[in-house]
Amino acid sequence: MFISPAYAQASGGGGDFLISLFPIILMFGIVYFLIIRPQQQRVKRHQEMVSNIRRGDTVVTSGGIMGKVTKVADNEATVEIAEGVRVRVVKSTISEVTSKPEPAGSGAAPAKSEGSN
Repeated sequence: MFISPAYAQASGGGGDFLISLFPIILMFGIVYFLIIRPQQQRVKRHQEMVSNIRRGDTVVTSGGIMGKVTKVADNEATVEIAEGVRVRVVKSTISEVTSKPEPAGSGAAPAKSEGSN
């Protein structure tokens, strides 16, 4: 059997391995920056939002129930969804805080809009 010199030279190079590995590394980098990193940031923002829930906040649960927080415990919150109707929810199921209450001692009066005379 005869092996051509071109075939024998091509099989001995170590640089081909790095060149063939480059697209895989590039794809992992793209996946990381487009999918993994934004998801980690989203989870971090949600955990921060959940840890900052206070009494008086208006919230939306992941089930779509809107209400006002009346009590906050370690892992759960009591949400008033109607007059006299309160439900206990796990804090991690709160998907959004729609409004924050005004601080008690802010002293700033709300701006009144004046109509045209």
